[in-house]
This record gives sequence, C-alpha cells and structure tokens, in this order.
Amino acid sequence: MTRIYFNEVVTRDGFQSEPAFIPTDAKVALIDELSDCGYAKVEVTSFTSPRAIPMLRDADDVMQRIRRVPGVEYTVLVPNLRGAERALAARADELNLVMSTSETHNLANLRMPRETSFDGLKAVIDRVAGQVPVNVSLSTCFGCPMEGEVPQQEVLRWAVRFAELGVRGLTICDTTGMAHPAQVARMCEALQRRFGDLQLTLHFHNTRGMGLANVLAAVQQGVTRFDGSLGGLGGCPYAPGATGNICSEDAIHMLDAMGYDTGMDLDRLLAVARRLPEIVGHAVPGQLAKAGRIAELHPAPAHLREACA
Repeated sequence: MTRIYFNEVVTRDGFQSEPAFIPTDAKVALIDELSDCGYAKVEVTSFTSPRAIPMLRDADDVMQRIRRVPGVEYTVLVPNLRGAERALAARADELNLVMSTSETHNLANLRMPRETSFDGLKAVIDRVAGQVPVNVSLSTCFGCPMEGEVPQQEVLRWAVRFAELGVRGLTICDTTGMAHPAQVARMCEALQRRFGDLQLTLHFHNTRGMGLANVLAAVQQGVTRFDGSLGGLGGCPYAPGATGNICSEDAIHMLDAMGYDTGMDLDRLLAVARRLPEIVGHAVPGQLAKAGRIAELHPAPAHLREACA
C-alpha cells in the first residue's frame, strides 16, 4: 500500500493564533515528543517579527533547544531575507515561504500585492540556493473568503513561477476551508501532471467539515504528503470563522484504518494529543483523542453480561 507522509504544523500554524503565550519549555518538550512519532517534517516555528506574532517570539531559542531526530526535517516559516538569515543561523532543515494566490487575501495577510511578495520570496530563494531546501506554500488555492473561488489556472500559474526558481516543494493550501472533494481531485490531477518531480503537499482546514474528505480525495489522486495540526489547532485570522487545520491524529487514523502506510506511531501520537488541552488551556477540536481508535472496544453493559450468564 502507498506510503503517506505527514508534516506536523501545530507549534507554528496551530499555536500562532492562541491568545495566551505558550512557554518555550512547553514548546520544546512538545516538539521533542512529536519527533518520536514518525513525522516526515515538523514545522517548528516562524522567523517573523515578534511584534507581528508574539507567540513565536522565542523562535531562536526553540530551534536551539529542540532534540533533532534523524529522519525528521525541522522546517520553519520565513517571511523575508532577515528571517532567512535567522533560519540559516538556527540550522533549519527547510525554509517554508508563503504567499497567497488571491490578491485580496495577500493584501490582507501580507500587506502587499502578490508581485511584491513574489519578488521578496525570489530574493530569499536566491539567497539560500544550494544551502537549504525551499518549500513554497500557496495560500487560498481553493477559495478566497473575499474573492470567492480562485481559478485553478491562477494557482498553476503561480506554482509554475516558483517551480522555475528551483524550489524543492510546493504546498497547496486550503487556507480557509473552502475546498470540496471534487475540486480537490481536479486540482491534484493537474498538479501531479505538471509537478510530479516536486514534493507536493496538501494543506487543508476543516472549517466546513470536509477536511478529511479532502485528504481522501487527494490520496486517491496520488498525493502522498499532507500537513496536519495536532488536535486540529489553527486558523486564518483574515477569514472570519476559519477554524483549524485538519487534525493530524484524526487523518492518520483514517488512513491507517484504510490500509495506508503512514509510518506513524499512532499510540504514541494519541498520548501526546491527549495532553494538548492542558498545554493550550482549552479543549481542542480533534475527535480521536476523545473517542479512541476504532479498534478500541468497550465492555458490554453489565445487565447484558448477567443475562448471558
């Protein structure tokens, strides 16, 4: 059965919208636990301005203190050249660059037109060429909460421009949970045909309850890499009601049950997931940590056992 690879984004994408600062010690301990669960990548943090994202103001300390497990790539989000310099100094295994395929969302999120974003990211790619792999995450690929559906050809146009710069991978993001499975299938078929030589990753949100269905639609089109967030944490601050990412443990459990090889230690991951509410100080959306795996059965009610005795 096909091998599926998961990237964990909880300590960057998941934590960045949390209202209460999560201590550095807690972040490092969580990343160290996640590193033993079988992930292909862990997106540790973002080298952005502490004023922009106070939650991640400890990015340098976190990267310095985490325990690096062979076989796991520790990736960081980088917004600009200054962030890239910090990431290189922190020995990041991969730089993740972000821009939106929607002009309106890019203006709201990054405060600049798409062409300006592209020029800035190209400068980062040129700066780190030959030193560290680069992944580009394209936001709002399945829909913009202000513009509506983003044409597939527009997504492909930006993907081609970055592929021509020599990036290792592209992440196609459903930033505000607007994708549906038929749309995902069409997009993935086109991506596989055009960019089969790149690492293609899909990033879904569960805003409208279709996150896992979209994962399955992508898998059935041959996509083998996905982002997920422990407990389903995360969301887009520039899209009202855009709740969290797909829940890592829920998606991994689904694919494991279907016979796919995720390479994940799900029991270990569930143990970590069940401690997440204590770390963030509130309940989280994930379902598996609450309900348990489908193979975990319960004893029959006592009155049935007595009747059968």
